[in-house]
Amino acid sequence: MTYKVPIDLGDRSYQIVIGSGILARAASYVALPSAAKALIVSNRTVAPCYGDSLRLALASRYSSIHEVLLPDGEQYKNWEHLQSIFDALLHNRCDRNTVLFALGGGVVGDMTGFAAASYMRGVPFVQVPTTLLSQVDSSVGGKTAINHPLGKNMIGAFYQPRLVVCDLSVLATLPPREFASGLAEVIKYGPIADPEFLRWLEDNMDRLIAQDPDALAHAVRRSCEIKAWVVGQDEKESGLRAILNFGHTFGHAIEAGMGYGVWLHGEGVGAGMVMAAELSHRLGLVDGAFVQRLRLLVERAGLPTKGPVLDSADNAGRYLELMRVDKKSEAGEIRFVVIDEPGRASVRPAPDDLVRDVIDACCA
Repeated sequence: MTYKVPIDLGDRSYQIVIGSGILARAASYVALPSAAKALIVSNRTVAPCYGDSLRLALASRYSSIHEVLLPDGEQYKNWEHLQSIFDALLHNRCDRNTVLFALGGGVVGDMTGFAAASYMRGVPFVQVPTTLLSQVDSSVGGKTAINHPLGKNMIGAFYQPRLVVCDLSVLATLPPREFASGLAEVIKYGPIADPEFLRWLEDNMDRLIAQDPDALAHAVRRSCEIKAWVVGQDEKESGLRAILNFGHTFGHAIEAGMGYGVWLHGEGVGAGMVMAAELSHRLGLVDGAFVQRLRLLVERAGLPTKGPVLDSADNAGRYLELMRVDKKSEAGEIRFVVIDEPGRASVRPAPDDLVRDVIDACCA
């Protein structure tokens, strides 16, 4: 069965198509604009598995299909490797109608989207996410970026894809650690927007870890529905959309502080959600039972529930330093996504002393 989730953004609207085996079907791409050329951007891990299938599916639509392969890993999400996409576009004389296809996880999707937003001031692109994390989060909503050594995703643009094709069958090849990383982004949708989905996750986490097809389809579809609802109301993160960063302020600090690629994005978010829940509790918003409930769910997903020590001399100080380089910070004041009650979140500041206490209590 194939599901379609619409993203309603006026003339930038598009669909997320979810199903099994759909990556290799030519019919999955019929709604795209006509063009002479296509460029597939992938990495050296994913391309050998799915590059030929995508190329065959696109063969009837494009007279020439080019490819650029990036190294695999968060540490390569930078200017140097973004430049290799531009090199391929210019070398192959790609014009404004050329369609870019992002075949891979969040790193490939973010970099391809940023390249598409920038090349000739905007060319169409398609997300073909091959990780759970990218299917439920990074491929949807038009946030594109690269990392800077001082901050994650600090250089980028809002630029919507023309289509997102989520093939559930490709998730079977994910290493367990990568799959667990994606579960962090699934889990976040319950606390911020849907308490019934949170309960469903608690009841079905074992099925998800076993990649039960029905459970996986429901989790991906519901995650995309929630993100579509949020993005449809706040495309450029001027208000509501910021709640999608639950756990990410702490998580991005972990990624930057450890060095990109040491902790996977979802691992940072997993520990970050527990820290954000503990902050919510200490602000008097949720009870301790909710914090323990979320901690247990994150642990069952195979994710860390404690943050790492980033500085043995002043660990909390190092976290605070890194968190001030965050897109939600205003005039140096860190703003956190907190849970007001299960299913409802908001963004607010918190005193440094309180945040220090949370970090001290939540780090290994």
